[in-house]
Amino acid sequence: MGKKEKNPKAVGAGRMLAWQSRAISQGCALMAIGFLSVYCTDTLKMNPALVGTLLVVSKLLDGFTDIIAGYLVDKTNTKWGRGRPYELCIVGVWFCTWLMFSCSPQWSTVVKSAWILCMYALVNSIFYTFLNANNTVYMVRAFRYEEQFVAINSYGSIISMLGTVAFNIAFPICMSRFATSASGWSMLMAMFAIPLTIIGLMRFFFVKETVDVDVVDENGEKEKVNFRDVKKVLTRNPYIYIVALIMFVSNFVMNMGVNVYYFTYVARDVSKMGIISAIQMIGIPAVIIFPAVIKRFSTAKLMFVGCFVSAFGYAINFFSGGNMVLLGIAAVCYGVGSVPISMLINLLIIECANFNEWKGMQRMEGTLGCVTGFATKIGSSIGAGVLGVLLSASGYVGDMSLIPDSAVMMIRSLFSIVPAVLWVVVAASLLLYKLDKLMPQIKSDNEERRKAIAEKTTGQQEG
Repeated sequence: MGKKEKNPKAVGAGRMLAWQSRAISQGCALMAIGFLSVYCTDTLKMNPALVGTLLVVSKLLDGFTDIIAGYLVDKTNTKWGRGRPYELCIVGVWFCTWLMFSCSPQWSTVVKSAWILCMYALVNSIFYTFLNANNTVYMVRAFRYEEQFVAINSYGSIISMLGTVAFNIAFPICMSRFATSASGWSMLMAMFAIPLTIIGLMRFFFVKETVDVDVVDENGEKEKVNFRDVKKVLTRNPYIYIVALIMFVSNFVMNMGVNVYYFTYVARDVSKMGIISAIQMIGIPAVIIFPAVIKRFSTAKLMFVGCFVSAFGYAINFFSGGNMVLLGIAAVCYGVGSVPISMLINLLIIECANFNEWKGMQRMEGTLGCVTGFATKIGSSIGAGVLGVLLSASGYVGDMSLIPDSAVMMIRSLFSIVPAVLWVVVAASLLLYKLDKLMPQIKSDNEERRKAIAEKTTGQQEG
């Protein structure tokens, strides 16, 4: 009996795990930074409005660094590949995150502010920027087939989601034990930073770039990327801005950091936060049906439905208080609703790159990744910034016995009404995303053009 032939379009378990390792590490880092606001207000005793302002100010660098990073990644050509070398930035993410949570309460407000601003800017404006820029660039050169893209962004994302959910369960438990002082916060971050840095480097060591997808000219020569190509992409591809809006809202909601305030001052038990994070895992198995749904409908339509499910879940939060049944139902809803976006967003970026090629432009996956990466960071920082400003305006004080009703109502609204409205806005924007309908024609035309150039080049070489 003959040996069963291996499916070339399949992604092996080992390669799948290695690819998702950095997503686990990076996702956990984002979750950790989501606790920065409560660390600054309750441990360092900094004014919430000041903290929010610092986080927003740090974003002034991002408009510049994101475009530069995308351009540099698109131009990179090393023996390791184009996107792969930038995987090393995960080391900088975790090192600076640890430093960010190692600030001394004894320092003056000016020194504290400068320290937090500097570390936060390094994480977001430098290291995280390059990780966003290289992700799609790396993926389309490490995997050859569309089925592999769908697999690693659906089935594979279960691995990264389980990793971040495990972090969300473990971190609040460890936080209640260790994060009772500034030194405790530093120790807590080190406990997670060291192993997650090692995990985050697995993709770099075990997944190589082996696929050539670069656009070639009529003579078969690879077209060189220049800064004019960046301008073309930013002005001629409207769909990437819809993808950017999706990422902005997703990260605004996820990184507001209001959860810990809600479970402290409304539910009055921060340990329940870990339980709710565990309940969100119920939505993960839904990913099993994603490839079939995408084939019949599209990635964008799947996200459209997810937005409304998320909005419904957050609306329930407003009436939940400390009721674990209602909080659990809400968590299942926005957990299920967020899965398509968190797992499949790279598929939309690839569609935008295919659109660029169809319109006669460079694919520019790095630049596209930076547009969405910029939106991701702006969303997370403005979320944290808005949280600080609104808490301060509502009269928030970091004391259970002194917190006014106005601050409690603000916390409830930020945990429910605000994200519900934002997800409805995203759903409306997806109605303008037309690439899912155009994609069959785009892929066909791109393939015919590449085939024609390859035949012409072969003919010239034979002649």
